[in-house]
Amino acid sequence: MALDWHFHPFLFLFITFTLQFSLTSSVSESESLIRLKKSFTNAGAISSWLPGSVPCNKQTHWRGVVCFNGIVTGLQLENMGLSGTIDVDALANLQGLRSVSFAYNYFTGTIPALNRLGYLKAVYLTGNQFSGEIPSDFFLKMKSLKKVWISDNNFSGGIPSSLAELSRLSELHLENNQFSGTIPSIDQPTLMSFNVSNNKLDGEIPPNFARFNSSSFRGNDGLCGEKIGKGCELQGSSEPPTDVGVDANMMVSDNKRNSVAMTVAGLVTLAVLLVSVIAVVIFRMRRRGKDFDAIEHRSSGDAAALEAQVSLSNRPKEMEVAKKMGSGRKGSNNGRGVVGELVFVNNEKSVFGLPDLMKASAEVLGNGVLGSSYKTQMANGVVVVVKRMREMNTLSKSQFNAEIRKLGRLHHPHILTPLAFHYQPDEKLLIYDFVPKGSLLYLLHGDRGPSHDELSWSVRLKIVQGIAKGLGYLHTELAPSNLPHGNLKSSNVFLSNDNEPLLSEFGLSPLISPPLLAQALFGYEAPEAAEFGVSPKCDVYCLGIIILEILSGKLPSQYLNNARGGTDVVRWVESAISDGRETDFLDPEIGSSKNSRCQKQLLGIGAACVKRNPEQRLDITQAIQLIQEIELEDGDCAGRTTQVLPSLRDGYADAS
Repeated sequence: MALDWHFHPFLFLFITFTLQFSLTSSVSESESLIRLKKSFTNAGAISSWLPGSVPCNKQTHWRGVVCFNGIVTGLQLENMGLSGTIDVDALANLQGLRSVSFAYNYFTGTIPALNRLGYLKAVYLTGNQFSGEIPSDFFLKMKSLKKVWISDNNFSGGIPSSLAELSRLSELHLENNQFSGTIPSIDQPTLMSFNVSNNKLDGEIPPNFARFNSSSFRGNDGLCGEKIGKGCELQGSSEPPTDVGVDANMMVSDNKRNSVAMTVAGLVTLAVLLVSVIAVVIFRMRRRGKDFDAIEHRSSGDAAALEAQVSLSNRPKEMEVAKKMGSGRKGSNNGRGVVGELVFVNNEKSVFGLPDLMKASAEVLGNGVLGSSYKTQMANGVVVVVKRMREMNTLSKSQFNAEIRKLGRLHHPHILTPLAFHYQPDEKLLIYDFVPKGSLLYLLHGDRGPSHDELSWSVRLKIVQGIAKGLGYLHTELAPSNLPHGNLKSSNVFLSNDNEPLLSEFGLSPLISPPLLAQALFGYEAPEAAEFGVSPKCDVYCLGIIILEILSGKLPSQYLNNARGGTDVVRWVESAISDGRETDFLDPEIGSSKNSRCQKQLLGIGAACVKRNPEQRLDITQAIQLIQEIELEDGDCAGRTTQVLPSLRDGYADAS
């Protein structure tokens, strides 16, 4: 008892000291972040950063601040319209800081001195206007650095050789800059994602980069090597050009100028005609909007499917585009890929001809918060989907152009990249390939014909694995974004003829008016979004909903704006796993004892993706790995493990 009496004062002093230290730490972090905020201009997006409040408090959580155990560990300040300078002195006071993202803002000047923060693990500066050379030893002291994203800026000079000293480097993105010289030999086995496309690099591609796709090097005319199918025998000639060579180059240049001038003159004439036709198309679409909204749906016996806008029309109405010119507005010709104001962002697709567009007809596919979608067929047989977007007015024309071009550069077997767009201040058109088989939503809940019959267990697993691969690619290529996809749901997953999934409507969050984000994007349905904002874990939540939808065959109530209709698949799976009734959750059409083990594996992964606490939820890398480990051999389940997750009955969600 005496021992207790002597011990208590020391315990009291220890607790007091700990509390004071914690409070001092929080105040120091608050002051540092306020100082950082003062270095920005146009800082309205972080108005929640207020003196006297604590960054990591649940009641006063500061936007864009990532916390762990009450300590600031990351800054996610992308797409916030910020400019000015980045006060690195303020950041240096944040001892727990491990990741910073200032991507897709308007910062200028040379690269910030983030190399003073040797403990950083990830740096995202993509999509700003930084310029100048980066010192070759810039990254030398950043030994913990794993991810470097400085693409889509105006950096010049050589690629810093100190990048080769980063032993943990896993992602390096330098594309769309002005880097010159050769590619340093970065030999880290940890490097999984690499891109230097669209720079001014030359010389041979180092052999250790053979594992990366050739698209990682395109847009560098001086590069050579087996990887891009261009020999290096004639590279690096030391012989100076002769006077004849200079004269020849000048002649070629003059001929090019004349050719360009003639081309421009012809395109200007064509542009005037094409813009007139586009104006007529938009006018007619607006005039008949009421007809499209009133389109009849085939009875499916499921009111919820109707609310989710499954396109089930008996007789799709068509709209003939007027052949007479309805507008005298002139189009612009702003460079390659532009015809009038129809801007093509996918260079692998052909440009639509004027005669094809003149004879186009359109039928409605669906209506949503952002606008309407139309199937448009041209006289030459080309079929595309035109999405008429009304609520994308948050960016200027140049900013909108840059965002859509960024999406147009993405290429993966499981994503549906936009082909082109048309910009008007109050309305935008996004043009995509048409996928005849339709959406996963329709095939699961609307179609009861042959296409639905194809949805066997092996096909459903194939679809889930394809969705995971596509989502993983987006999380790599759009890593700086809080919501790399943002609107992942079965109505935005289309199936090819061989049931390969294609993800659509990704990367749109920067384009949408902020007041409508929560209503327009399914990613905001994640439980934490309303209180703490969105993060990449919200995409994982959406992936989990799709997995549960595919396994159960039920339309998730999470897709619906009201509380009626559909099935709450999250509560159902929690109850089924808790009671040991996993087989009751599965769609009877795929129920099979020989596949039950793999089906339960996938069910466990889906349940782990929709955990209400995002810290308990799987991250995207874990989810993809676990999904890909489920295999079929001769139609039977051949998963590598008997149980990929700990028992969810105990509330655990992480991979074993």
